[in-house]
Amino acid sequence: MTTISKRRKANLAGISKDSVSPAAAITALRAFKGPKFDQTVNVVLHLGIDPKQADQIIRGSIGLPHGTGKTARVVCFCNSDKTAAAKAAGAVDAGAEDLVAKIEGGWMDFDVAVASPDMMRVVSKLGKVLGPKGLMPSPKAGTVAADVVNAVREYSNGKQEYRNDDGGNIHGIVGKLSFADSKLVENLEAFIANIIRVKPAAAKGLYIKKCVVSACMSPSVLVTV
Repeated sequence: MTTISKRRKANLAGISKDSVSPAAAITALRAFKGPKFDQTVNVVLHLGIDPKQADQIIRGSIGLPHGTGKTARVVCFCNSDKTAAAKAAGAVDAGAEDLVAKIEGGWMDFDVAVASPDMMRVVSKLGKVLGPKGLMPSPKAGTVAADVVNAVREYSNGKQEYRNDDGGNIHGIVGKLSFADSKLVENLEAFIANIIRVKPAAAKGLYIKKCVVSACMSPSVLVTV
């Protein structure tokens, strides 16, 4: 039988069924009793899309105004004239055939792989290695970019990818609970605005059906969109 902690009971008692503004939602999150560590603040949007239709799939990437509080280990596939700049921008390694050989040898100490368009013929050799792990560079995800140095900088600083799940939901991170309220609100509003901007033309009816925010160990709060 599952037991509910006193903290959980107290938090559940403070939940409102009404949706509130982004600013009020962040204030509500702070009112919950939480653990001692700095919690990640998450957002989930339930969308009026048909995930089974290819023309309604939502996928992309976004760098929030104040970051997410997380960093990523990035590798960069680029020509030799950009390797130094890529490493200076935060890449843990950069290169072309040499980087491919290193990864083929079993090295996988990175979270994101970015590539310039002309490098994809080289990176394609790693399809069976990077593909199953979701690390293959992709134009839709923003990890194939002409300005590959800037892409490294953005992903190193917490730029995140998003994609709807089978239920038509989009999950994202908008920061840490230690962020100032104003920063969390701006990040949340930027994330929502981005999802609205990428609405598929084929999606009909109500687009955003529900939006909630929560800290990683708190109840969720309904947000008015």
